[in-house]
Amino acid sequence: MESPVIEVTDAPEMSRYEARIDGELAGILEYVEKRGRLALSHTEVLPAFEGRGVASRLAKFGLDDARRRELGVIVICPFVRSYIERHPEERDIVKAGL
Repeated sequence: MESPVIEVTDAPEMSRYEARIDGELAGILEYVEKRGRLALSHTEVLPAFEGRGVASRLAKFGLDDARRRELGVIVICPFVRSYIERHPEERDIVKAGL
């Protein structure tokens, strides 16, 4: 079976990243940005899309976005914490929460 194409975008007006599969909202990663830091607070994947790598794509996108914007990351979300534990190369921008 072919992996779904997961498109992730920033929705700054809602302070979250959104993952979509075939245009349908599949999951979100909420964040708070202030004082040069990006706090990744909550990941949620809709039940119909669980098990497809949506949460991992959201975590990677959030970390990449923070790096691109030269923001330190504060990890609040347990999923993002576990993602970083599995991908220690991402620790370089984490300022708190591990």
